[in-house]
Amino acid sequence: MSTLNSAAAELIARSNRLGADPKNTNYAGGNTSAKGTETDPVTGQDVELLWVKGSGGDLGTLKESGLAVLRLDRMRALVDVYPGVEREDEMVAAFDYCLHGKGGAAPSIDTAMHGLVDAAHVDHLHPDSGIAIATAADGEQLTTTIFGDKVVWVPWRRPGFQLGLDIAEIKAKNPQAIGCILGGHGITAWGDTSEEAEASSLWIIDTAAAYIAEHSKAEPFGPALDGYGALPAAERLAKAAALAPTIRGIASQDRPMVGHFADTDVVLDFLAAAEHPRLAELGTSCPDHFLRTKVKPLVLDLPADASVEDSIARLKELAVSYREDYQGYYDRNATPESPAIRGADPLIVLVPGVGMFSYGKDKQTARVAGEFYTNAINVMRGAEGLSTYAPIDEAEKFRIEYWALEEAKLQRMPKPKPLATRVALVTGAASGIGKATAEKLAAEGACVVIGDLSLEKAQAAAAEIGTADVAVGVQVDVSNADAVQAMVDAAVLAFGGVDLVVNNAGLSLSRSLLETTEKDWDLQHDVMAKGSFLVSKATAKVMIEQELGGDIVYISSKNSIFAGPNNVAYGAAKADQAHQVRLLAAELGEHGIKVNGVNPDGVVQGSGIFASGWGANRAAVYGVEEQDLGKFYAQRTILKREVLPANIANAVYVLCTAELSHTTGLHIPVDAGVAAAFLR
Repeated sequence: MSTLNSAAAELIARSNRLGADPKNTNYAGGNTSAKGTETDPVTGQDVELLWVKGSGGDLGTLKESGLAVLRLDRMRALVDVYPGVEREDEMVAAFDYCLHGKGGAAPSIDTAMHGLVDAAHVDHLHPDSGIAIATAADGEQLTTTIFGDKVVWVPWRRPGFQLGLDIAEIKAKNPQAIGCILGGHGITAWGDTSEEAEASSLWIIDTAAAYIAEHSKAEPFGPALDGYGALPAAERLAKAAALAPTIRGIASQDRPMVGHFADTDVVLDFLAAAEHPRLAELGTSCPDHFLRTKVKPLVLDLPADASVEDSIARLKELAVSYREDYQGYYDRNATPESPAIRGADPLIVLVPGVGMFSYGKDKQTARVAGEFYTNAINVMRGAEGLSTYAPIDEAEKFRIEYWALEEAKLQRMPKPKPLATRVALVTGAASGIGKATAEKLAAEGACVVIGDLSLEKAQAAAAEIGTADVAVGVQVDVSNADAVQAMVDAAVLAFGGVDLVVNNAGLSLSRSLLETTEKDWDLQHDVMAKGSFLVSKATAKVMIEQELGGDIVYISSKNSIFAGPNNVAYGAAKADQAHQVRLLAAELGEHGIKVNGVNPDGVVQGSGIFASGWGANRAAVYGVEEQDLGKFYAQRTILKREVLPANIANAVYVLCTAELSHTTGLHIPVDAGVAAAFLR
């Protein structure tokens, strides 16, 4: 069993420390390296190697598998065959011929910077304080003022082989220097040991931050803009939830997106100041920032107290102009060799007094895009506080956004799962059918909101599925309209909207007609008939506003068709649900919303209904032991199979896939075959 080289081990530890603190670099931003010696397994001779964080990895979570390992002699020999800056992209493919051993990550565009600089350990980071200096109009002078000759200014150059040569030359000509400020971009630091490199990086970051704090003007974003201050928290969240479906629709015209909402002080303070329209229009500068956020955001130009209706109308107007503007940006800069336009929708939408909506192919990507724009705001504050914010120009941004290498990286991404970008809301999802359904939808790529009467159980079920980027738990009493609306608001704030709804919440009391009380009747109809109506109404409003279509699935029952004994309230409520499917399918089809149902029977395993007394009652009716009820139900079916929660979940999933894109108003029996419940 091989042991990790000590240089590589130190590199991973340093990377994890640096990446754990957001003041040092953004998620998946920057890269680090170490040089050391290892025995060549072929020759038995010592060979110098470069370990460098691979393409797309994150410093905070970097592991050995995330490192690219290259032969240093071969990598440095590339200098002799370098064809010049016009063809420097070819050098990335050449890195593959310098790799040592098997496995490991793909070398990134910054590999040359690490290999060519004559230092054992090199860090390239994207700290807000460093980028603030890098994007200031007089950044070169500020670099000298702040750091003296310990840090050298490097004019903007796109990442690549030539930048690596430039920094190597700077290091050679400035032996006193510990690093440099890369104009418009970030910082690079080095050291003879891992400790020295880390200390150099932190000194640059902290020295820049301290200088900004001491010398920044009092209002770097200008004076407060009347009427643009933050709304009170409750009002802010209510308005955000009301606007979220519209904004998600705006961000999803080219392709569906998952959303994230943030109302941090950084964002709210920026939007409350007079200079925010000018600065937002200038766009971001660091390549990592605008690759995640697009070159600039869409900014609502209305005060915080503008009505939801007026805000929606204006957002829709701005969306048209944003798309036209982005198309113009593409047309001005594209060449015949450029990749096709990737879509003209905004990834960041800013609403004064409310906050920031960010979007991506999944929740993590959406959340990180928002974090990156927060970084960009911090950068603007620092640059404006000392000087004037001056990001790299549009043409350079386009060269990176539509870089052939970036396009190749996107093409290597794995194919998305069938339900990727879809937001599912499942009621009664802390156990049984609901839990199995939530697990299935999440496994197939959906973000899932677990609604349940018990908040504790809902959150526990969500935690079993994954992080808050995948699933969240919400308390809801589906018979209460306000509680249902609160659940839907929580869903749109968590993931941007709702696309797929499963009306699963239910209960049952097994009693004869004469034993069924009015309270029994009302309870079951309130939860299943009324509850499904309330959930469908609240979520259909979101889906209609998003203009992305959607799915509503009712978990009805065999008992909506089959008339059994001691079951009047439950069976009638299930029949109500079954007809809601048909009624809503007819009504919502014009909006691209499909409404279908699943009719289970005899799902005993994990069932909250059966565990709450229904199982004991049904076992008594049929004269079997309660623990044998599932087997009993199986034997009375045509297929002689017990129906499990996963079987229902599979049916829900199939109804929501592209394969059944033309199916609505359907009920699927999942009962292992009960002839009396056949649909006619």
